[in-house]
Amino acid sequence: MAHFAEIDSNNVVTRVLVVSDADATDGQNFLANTLGLGGTWKQTSYNTSGGVHANGGTPYRFNYAGVGYTFDATKGTDGGFIPPKPYASWTLNDTTCLWNAPTPMPVEEGKMFRWVEEDLNWQEVVIPQE
Repeated sequence: MAHFAEIDSNNVVTRVLVVSDADATDGQNFLANTLGLGGTWKQTSYNTSGGVHANGGTPYRFNYAGVGYTFDATKGTDGGFIPPKPYASWTLNDTTCLWNAPTPMPVEEGKMFRWVEEDLNWQEVVIPQE
């Protein structure tokens, strides 16, 4: 199976559909014309995240597309899908097409953290014990 993302006039993903491998070679034409859906369709890889293929294959377009992602034709050789920016202070990593916090998230065994934009810092998530 192959996945295709429909992008609008602002290059924002509006939906992702699955087609058979037999129809993937000409996915744009198949989806837009054969199925009559119109629009602009870009293939996306379900197994790609941050420019790495989960199964050791060739990564494709940096990230699996999701609704709200942006397609940037200038990234890599085939363009790239970029997730929505989570916080104003975060910056885009051009190597992964993922957003990075101004400071790396702490890594402490058994602890979880969340980003607090107002403080521009990570805060430990404390789960109350019952």
